Amino acid sequence: MELTSLTSISPIDGRYRKLVQHLDEYFSEYGLMKYRVLVEIEYLLFLENKKFFKLPGKAIKHLQKLLEDFGPEDAQEIKQIEFTTNHDVKAVEYFLKNELEKCGAKETKEWVHFGLTSQDINNTAIPLLWKQAIEYEYLPALLNLNTELKLLAKEWKDIPMLAHTHGQPASPTRLGKEIMVFVERIENQVEQFIGIPFSGKFGGATGNFNAHHAAFPKVDWIKLSNEFLNKLGLHRQQFTTQIEHYDNLAAHFDCMKRVNNILVDLCRDVWTYISMEYFRQKTKKGEVGSSAMPHKVNPIDFENAEGNLGMANAIFEFFASKLPVSRLQRDLTDSTVLRNIGVPVAHTMIAFRSIEKGLGKLIVNDQKIYEDLDNNWAVVAEAIQTILRRENYPNPYEALKELTRGKDKIDKKAIHQFIDGLKVKEDIKKELKKITPHNYTGMTGFK
Repeated sequence: MELTSLTSISPIDGRYRKLVQHLDEYFSEYGLMKYRVLVEIEYLLFLENKKFFKLPGKAIKHLQKLLEDFGPEDAQEIKQIEFTTNHDVKAVEYFLKNELEKCGAKETKEWVHFGLTSQDINNTAIPLLWKQAIEYEYLPALLNLNTELKLLAKEWKDIPMLAHTHGQPASPTRLGKEIMVFVERIENQVEQFIGIPFSGKFGGATGNFNAHHAAFPKVDWIKLSNEFLNKLGLHRQQFTTQIEHYDNLAAHFDCMKRVNNILVDLCRDVWTYISMEYFRQKTKKGEVGSSAMPHKVNPIDFENAEGNLGMANAIFEFFASKLPVSRLQRDLTDSTVLRNIGVPVAHTMIAFRSIEKGLGKLIVNDQKIYEDLDNNWAVVAEAIQTILRRENYPNPYEALKELTRGKDKIDKKAIHQFIDGLKVKEDIKKELKKITPHNYTGMTGFK
């Protein structure tokens, strides 16, 4: 069968294609070829600028235009060359040599890929495409999602809500503050994430510039290569084998995994609030919640997000543990694995969209939230016993425990009767009676 969204094996390129199709600029075979061509051309122009050889102005313009206009047709031409070479990076080298011949610079073509091994290109192209995917796609999407959470937190900041610890009614909170917990956690992870360098490897066949040094022994290739990678926006690892050691990339994966775990936590909490009827969900004409039960409005967006986040994290976990490990100078497993780095990113981005969609459907059910608070007067026992401690009242915790623990119904009347029986001043009793489950929400930190 011909490959379509219906025949695709992966839902990323099938069911969810429209949500993540823009990622093919970075993570597809075409995207990898485009970044390899970029690195090869930038390196060639860098050597020319350093006076190793002279490129005609026409050739420089031709290469610059090739970078600007590189498209699927060029990638297909590289693929045709690869059918002969059976080597993807060598195919890029031959493609560029052909381009130099086209623009009358045949005598300069041996400067393409000068002194390099394939991993100098791969371990520069992949960190570069990774950096740009993170900066242009992942971080903006995550920050947009977090902004949406922050706006909801602000909108809901004054809504008192019964908290639950161990699944049991606990000291009341505010709905907006509960959302701000996730906002702050994500902000903390973003701060850690942006502190991790985007690093690459550029040092010849085994990391020592052997061929470079043999050809030009008086040149400081370490300094030049540091300058070249810095020019591309990457940090060059100073001591490597044939490949980058991938520790920083693994750190990125670990950080993204933590962000995803935070979002799984959010999805499960919102899912639970929906099941408790603290939230209702907007319905859309024509949609079906269940094939058998017409009344249902399922929290499918949060379930979809949780599933995709779990898929992403399973792959991130494998990447982070596998990539920093290689046999001696290098084995080929890193190449195989790196071809898949877009997969967990795509699952993550799908999850972001699902969460945003789900959040947009939420309607706060004030009545249910109010009823739950009003049915749980026992939660003010904490406040009462703490004030009594302040007043040096004997054994207040034990007294409130006897009143409330394990009792079927503790209402306002029972609490006030207890307060009336306390041997404290009248102004203390008045203070205690002012406390309700609706106003006992503490300080939330909102400005």
